Amino acid sequence: MGQVRSLDPLVKRSHPNRVGRFEAVVQISLGVNKEGRVRMNIQDQGRKWIWWFLGIIAAMQLYFVRELLAVFAIFILGFAAIGLCIATLYMAQKTWEAGVAQLAASRNPMILAVRRSVASVEDLARRPIRRPDSQPVS
Repeated sequence: MGQVRSLDPLVKRSHPNRVGRFEAVVQISLGVNKEGRVRMNIQDQGRKWIWWFLGIIAAMQLYFVRELLAVFAIFILGFAAIGLCIATLYMAQKTWEAGVAQLAASRNPMILAVRRSVASVEDLARRPIRRPDSQPVS
């Protein structure tokens, strides 16, 4: 929103009666010093702080997004570990089931002897401990 110093930049002091007024206007609105450098005035300082504030807000948002992604990754690892444990137990159970089924169908003489001994133990477990006509001990 600055104004020009002179109407014709090639001709120095082309309008002497207006140049002083334009320089004063330029110095007030842009903050131009004698060397032609633009210095910051109060409004520019406020803008600077607004930009700093917006930058900090953006950085905090990026930090929160990064933090949320890290937590999400940790949850994924946790659920993957739980799923791996469940899958391992399931596979172990299925392997055990297949092994027992194969042993049950086997005709190996050792397995047949174990089967006969288990059957005799089950038969002993089904028998009553007392004789049918015996009197209880009082």
